[in-house]
Amino acid sequence: MSKSSQSKWDFGELFAEEETRDVFTVSDLTTRVKRTLENQIGQIWVEGEISNLRAQASGHMYFSIKDARAQLTCVLFRGTRVGQRELMEDGQKVVLQGDLTVYEQRGQYQLIVRAVELQGVGALHVKLEKLKAKLQAEGLFDAETKQELPRFPQRIGIVTSLTAAALRDVLHVIHRRQPSLQIILAASRVQGQGAENEIATAIGQLNRWALSETLDLILVTRGGGSLEDLWAFNEEAVARAIHASSVPVVSAVGHEVDFTISDFVADARAATPSAAAEIITAAAVTLSDSLAATGERLTWLARRRRESFKEHTVTITHRLGRCHPRRRLQERMQRVDELHIDLQRAAQGHRQKFSTHWRGLAERLLRVHPELVVRHRRQQVAQLAARLHERKGHRLDRAAQRLTRLVDRLRLLGPANVLARGYSITQNLKSKKVIRSVKDAPSGTRLSTQLFDGSVESTAE
Repeated sequence: MSKSSQSKWDFGELFAEEETRDVFTVSDLTTRVKRTLENQIGQIWVEGEISNLRAQASGHMYFSIKDARAQLTCVLFRGTRVGQRELMEDGQKVVLQGDLTVYEQRGQYQLIVRAVELQGVGALHVKLEKLKAKLQAEGLFDAETKQELPRFPQRIGIVTSLTAAALRDVLHVIHRRQPSLQIILAASRVQGQGAENEIATAIGQLNRWALSETLDLILVTRGGGSLEDLWAFNEEAVARAIHASSVPVVSAVGHEVDFTISDFVADARAATPSAAAEIITAAAVTLSDSLAATGERLTWLARRRRESFKEHTVTITHRLGRCHPRRRLQERMQRVDELHIDLQRAAQGHRQKFSTHWRGLAERLLRVHPELVVRHRRQQVAQLAARLHERKGHRLDRAAQRLTRLVDRLRLLGPANVLARGYSITQNLKSKKVIRSVKDAPSGTRLSTQLFDGSVESTAE
C-alpha cells in the first residue's frame, strides 16, 4: 500500500494527547534575565549625569545617571569604598564602574557601583580629598601639633603678593586696631604655576629670620577666588612648609566658604584676611578697651553692689512676712477648703461612673434576653434555609448543563458518529483486533466490517 493511501486510512488515536508548553513564573523569568545580564555584560564603565540622588539613613545611596535619551538606575552601598562619595550631587557628570544586574523585587535592571570618577571640577575635588587623606594620615592636621598663638604679638610676618587686595585689608585693620604692631613682608605669588614653591620659600625665609630676630607669628593670606585660583594653597609643598614652621602660622585664604589644605595644617584659620588681622590684634584691642572702661566698671560694680544689698534686705523682709504664724495658718485653712472641694468632686465623679456602669449592664442584659435571642436565631435559620435552597438550585442547574456538554462531546467523539460520516471499522472476526495494515489480514482471514447501520463479514484474498 502506498504512503498516501496509508495516511488516508490511518486515523491514528481517536483521542490525541494534549499539547505541551513551557510556562515560566515571573520569578523564574526575572532570574533568567538577571543571569543573562550578569554573564554576558557583567562589569562595565558607564558615563552620565547624576540625577535623583538619595542618601538613606542606612548609608546606601540611590540615584540615576542619564544622558539625552536614556537613564540608568544605580545603587552605591555603604560598604563600597569610594573616596569622593561626599562630593556626589545632582547634575554632576561622572564615570561609573559597576556590575550590571536586575533588582528582582521590582524587575528593573540597575548598576551596582564599585568605583566613581568625577569629571571637570570634580577632578580637582578628588585630588584635594586624596591629599587631605594623605596628610591627615601623617598627622599634619592633629590638634596636638598646633602651636598656641601669642596673645600680644609685637612683630609678625606676612606671606602674600605685593599687589594683593588682602594685603591692603590686613594693613588697614592693623593700622586701625594696633598701629604699634611691626610687620615683616615676605612677597610671593599667590596664584599660577610655581606659586606654591614661592609661598613655601617665603615661609622658610621668615623662619630662618626668626632665628636671629624676634618674630611672633606668620600670616599666610590672599583674597577670594575660584578653586583653581586658590589651588596653590592646596599643594603639598605649602602644607609641609607650614607644618615645619617653628613660628605659629595663621591661614587666611579666600572667603568664609573657602577651605584649603593650608587652613587645616595652620595653627589657626581665619575666614577672611580682615578677620585674620582682627584675630591677631584682638588681645591688644581687648586690653585697650578694658583699661579705658576700668573706671566706669568700678563705678558700675559699686552701684550694683549697693543695689544688691538693698534687694537682699527687701527679700529677707518678705521672707519674714511669709513665715509669720498667722500667714501659715491661713495657708493651711485654704488648703483644707481645696481638699474639701476635691473630695466633693471625686464623690460626684464616682456616683456618675457607677450610674453609667449600671445603665450599661441593664442594656447588655436586655440585648441577651432569651426571647430576642430566639427571634434572632430563627431569622438566621430562615436566611440559611433560603440560601441553601438557592444554592441547591444553582448546583443542580450547573450539573445539568455540564452533563449536557459531556453528552454532546461524547456523541461528537464516539465511533458511531465517525461511522455515520461514511467510515467503517474492520476487525479480525476471530481475535476482534482492528485491522490497521494489510499485514494484519493475510489471505483467508475472516473479517468483520462495522458500518453505521450494521456489519458485513468477508474473507481476505
